[in-house]
Amino acid sequence: MVRTPLTPEERERGERLGALLRSARGDRSMTEVAAAAGVSAETLRKIETGRAPTPAFFTVAALAGVLGLSLDEVAALVSLQPA
Repeated sequence: MVRTPLTPEERERGERLGALLRSARGDRSMTEVAAAAGVSAETLRKIETGRAPTPAFFTVAALAGVLGLSLDEVAALVSLQPA
């Protein structure tokens, strides 16, 4: 199966998600947060850097839970259009 290339908007949304997660992680290590969420540190690194702009829903949900973010909050902040 061939994957359709991401649109610029999808890439931007992925970058906003990464920035949100990075900010919410604060002083905690990437390894600590990833382990608590049940994902690899490399997966979290890819999301935070925008290299994985469309992570699976359950990955986002697990990370949000560990970081104390509601999914409504994540959706609202990530879907904001840049000024």
